[in-house]
Amino acid sequence: MDIYALLWFAAALVALLRLERWVHQHLQGVALLMVGDREVAVWLYALPLLPGVILHELSHALAARLVGARVGRVSVLPVRQGDRIQLGFVPVERTGPVRTALIGLAPLLVGCLALVLIGYLGLGLGLVGAALAGADWAGAWAHLKSVIHAPDAGVWIYLAFAISNTMLPSRSDMRAWPVLALFFALVVGLVLLLDMGPALAIPLSATLRWLAAACTLTVLIDLPFFLLILLLERTLSHLKGVRVEYR
Repeated sequence: MDIYALLWFAAALVALLRLERWVHQHLQGVALLMVGDREVAVWLYALPLLPGVILHELSHALAARLVGARVGRVSVLPVRQGDRIQLGFVPVERTGPVRTALIGLAPLLVGCLALVLIGYLGLGLGLVGAALAGADWAGAWAHLKSVIHAPDAGVWIYLAFAISNTMLPSRSDMRAWPVLALFFALVVGLVLLLDMGPALAIPLSATLRWLAAACTLTVLIDLPFFLLILLLERTLSHLKGVRVEYR
């Protein structure tokens, strides 16, 4: 296995997870600073993420139908639950651990597919992804600078931001993931036991590099929004003389 690709993917995924958590926290903070009302702020926080929330919940519903589970009414309205805000919800019939895990995994798979389509068809990021997958950092940067000239680049970048920050599994989505992780661990163990590792090394390394490139591109797309949210929060805090404390 390509250790470099594995470490790159792990680092990019950790960066993406931390950035997503920061974005959600500080979007809520900006909304609260803007309106000063906690309930109104919930709606103001949820609004920029609405396209991603719709895709997330519809992905759950579609996956549930595909595995034969009954689905209730899909909601994409934000609801406060104690200190947490639930951006959307779709009731799904209780099923076995594998089907539950697949339903929980669906938004991540569909979100990645949507980001790939936006990147390739909307923003023309194919050359950037190829350069990143080949660890050609200079080439990736050169191609990335041309993205701002793509038609409707602002719309595509916003959609990528909304989807990338709502496609990761929620706590409820991860209920059956330990069982699925154990299943994959057993498969990998069987492959190694049968000495099939070398035959899978090349495609596995290529897959890891493309996954790492996709996570890296998503982080790069999020960075301008990170700076914008940070600037808004600092400006509003200065103007109003208050600051938001995060826990």
